[in-house]
Amino acid sequence: MIEAGVHWLFGVLALPEVGLSSVFIISFISATLIPMGSEPAVFAVIKANPELFWPAMLVATLGNTLGGVVDYAMGYAANRAFHHERQSFWFSWLQQFGAKTMLLSWLPVIGDPICTLAGWLKLPFWPSVAYMALGKFLRYLTVSFLLLSVPDGFWHSVARFIF
Repeated sequence: MIEAGVHWLFGVLALPEVGLSSVFIISFISATLIPMGSEPAVFAVIKANPELFWPAMLVATLGNTLGGVVDYAMGYAANRAFHHERQSFWFSWLQQFGAKTMLLSWLPVIGDPICTLAGWLKLPFWPSVAYMALGKFLRYLTVSFLLLSVPDGFWHSVARFIF
């Protein structure tokens, strides 16, 4: 039943008329602790609709940042339940550098947990969100420019290989 629901959701998100909505949802989900990459969705939308480059960047950044805020909130709530678990390298590192560490929230594997730990440590909310958004925006911008610089022939050969 869950598998059918996932396939239905992916089918809906793949519809061309919901491009920016798909980018938002996928970016949001991928910023939570669910392992998922949003860059392919962003790239697909801007490759199919080059005029949506900046809207896609902003929507992806907003969705990914809001997902990071959810991680922050989970960490904030977990602090109350597990406040005695504060002795580790990550906690001391985040406390030392503060909200600026949210610039690293774009990193694969450790970015989402950094957002969660920031909430746990109750780092200042708005500066954390601002740095988080900046880091995520720069990631989307960089990855998109790099992917767009690859010739179309390469992407066509990749598609032929996969399908």
